[in-house]
Amino acid sequence: MNGDLIVKDLHVSVEGKEILKGLSLEVKKGEIHALMGPNGSGKSTFANTLMGHPKYEVTSGDILWKGESILEKETDERARLGLFMAFQYPVAIPGLTFGSFLRAALNARLAPADPHANGKVPTKKGMPPKEFRELLRKQMKMLKVDDSFATRYLNDGFSGGEKKRAEILQMAVLKPEIAIMDETDSGLDIDALKVVSEGVNALAGPHLGILVITHYNRILNYITPSRVHVMIDGRIVTSGGPELALELESRGYDWVREEVSSR
Repeated sequence: MNGDLIVKDLHVSVEGKEILKGLSLEVKKGEIHALMGPNGSGKSTFANTLMGHPKYEVTSGDILWKGESILEKETDERARLGLFMAFQYPVAIPGLTFGSFLRAALNARLAPADPHANGKVPTKKGMPPKEFRELLRKQMKMLKVDDSFATRYLNDGFSGGEKKRAEILQMAVLKPEIAIMDETDSGLDIDALKVVSEGVNALAGPHLGILVITHYNRILNYITPSRVHVMIDGRIVTSGGPELALELESRGYDWVREEVSSR
């Protein structure tokens, strides 16, 4: 329970329209889960809801992390508790270097919260610059990321592959306990996909649970999931092992829809 992300019968609406219609899922640290489904099935809505995006309204159900509900917690609080999301379309921020951004994020992740500020404001100065630079260089070397990343502006002028590698580098430095990867394979050529997958595999282990959200099977050729879940119309309708992803690749999603409609 201490390392489990548990989603119970989650219903979520966006601007009055119900998108998630009773979704349940459990991801433990040390596991890699793949969530697959056709476009419009609610996968990105689920990812954003897990991280507390204010656009998405939870109308019923619960999200438990380490045995406690996180529905009332803001996005930054969830991040400090060990949840992380790699975006499908990372935002560029000209003027802010990647290194400065990452050090600020790490210090917020590590620092205890001010007890008089409702748990929202980190205290202490965090990791010294020299120690941070050593950590960053170590992780960049492990993930085969060019040293120039640290001084470039955040995602500004980055290629699609560089943006996704930057997301994996954030995972390496911030050391989350659950990482949600929202269609990280989107827009990547085969070489960039291999590099990103190698990074994920290098970080995978007993202290990290990973939820890979994807439309296609191709990233699962390089990252082997513990479980594969299929999402249709806001619900997880079937689950299985890695072989389920191969079946979806060869047969598409229509057979899953047919099974659901015949129940």
